[in-house]
Amino acid sequence: MQLGVFSFGDNSVDPATGKMQPTELAVRNMIERAKLADEVGLDYFGVGEHHRPDFPISSPAVMLGAIAAVTKKIRIGSSVTVLSTEDPVRVFQQFATIDLISQGRAEITVGRGSFIESYPLFGEKLDDYNELFEEKVNLLLQLNRENPISWSGKFRPALDNASVWPRPFGEKLDIWIGTGGTPESSARAGRLGQNAIYAIIGGYPARFAPLLDYYRANAEAAGHNAAELKVGIAGMGLVGDDGKQTKETMYASWIQGMRKIAAERGFAEPDLASWHAQANGDGAYLVGEADEIVERIGRLHESMAYDRHILQMDIGNTDHKAVMRSIELLGTKVLPQLKSL
Repeated sequence: MQLGVFSFGDNSVDPATGKMQPTELAVRNMIERAKLADEVGLDYFGVGEHHRPDFPISSPAVMLGAIAAVTKKIRIGSSVTVLSTEDPVRVFQQFATIDLISQGRAEITVGRGSFIESYPLFGEKLDDYNELFEEKVNLLLQLNRENPISWSGKFRPALDNASVWPRPFGEKLDIWIGTGGTPESSARAGRLGQNAIYAIIGGYPARFAPLLDYYRANAEAAGHNAAELKVGIAGMGLVGDDGKQTKETMYASWIQGMRKIAAERGFAEPDLASWHAQANGDGAYLVGEADEIVERIGRLHESMAYDRHILQMDIGNTDHKAVMRSIELLGTKVLPQLKSL
C-alpha cells in the first residue's frame, strides 16, 4: 500500500479573520508540505489544477517543478490535470521536463475536472465534455509511446511526423486516469490499460468495489493484464495526536469549504450530522488518530484491494501546523503499519 497527500493549494477564507490568506502563503505552505512528505517517506505528493480564487494553483506543472527541485525520493504528480482544456503536447512536454528534474519521479493524473471554469477560459465547449477528453487522452498516450508522431483529430491541429521534446527521464511517463466513479469512466480507464484513481469525496468507499471490478474486467477484455494495473483512492483526511481534537479541527475548515461548494452547485447544505457520517466508521473521510486511520484503511483494503490512498488535508484552509503534523504522522505512524498490504 502506498500513501500520499494531494492539495489544491486551498486559499479559502480564514474563519478567524474573514479574509483569504495571501496566495504566496498558500504556495509556500504547499512546498513545505511536499518537502515534509518526502522526508517522512510518503509515496506521493499531488497538486490539483483549478482556476478559482479559493484553489489558486492553475498550473500544477510549474508548482511540481519547484517541488521536484526540493525533494529527493517522493513521486510527484498532478491531481488532476484537466486534460479536456489543455493541449496534450504541452502537457507531455511539461511533465517530461518535471521527470527530468526529479530523475524519474513524475506522474500525470488526467481527468475532466470537477469544476468547469477552465472550459470558457480556454474556449472549449461543455457540450464537448466527453469527446474532448476521449480525443486528448488518446493523443497523450500516443505521445507517450511514439516519437516522432503522426496524428489527426477534431480539437487541435494535426501532427505530421512531428518530434516532441524533451522525452522523460525514463522510457515513458506514468499516466493515471482520474475518475469520480462512473461506470463509463471506469470502463474507459480499463480499456486504455492505464492506472486509475477514484476521487471519493463522500459516501462509503467500499461501495465503489464493483466499479474497480468493472475497471479490471474492461482492462482484461481489451487485452491488458489487470494484475499489473494500479488503483488508487483520493479523499479527504487529517491525522492527529488526539482523535477528537483532530475531527474538530478538520470539521471547522471542512464545513466552511463545503458550504461554499454546496451553495455554488445547489447541493444540500452540509451539517454536523453529515460530517459525523463521513468522518467515522466506513465513511469517506479518514480523520483521527494514527491507529484509527490504519484500521480504517486496512478494512477498506480488504473489501476492494487497491494500491494507493492519498489524502487532501487542507480543505477549507485547514491550519498549516495541523496539516504538517498530519503529514508527519501519516508517514511515521500510519505508513509503516500498512506497507505490507
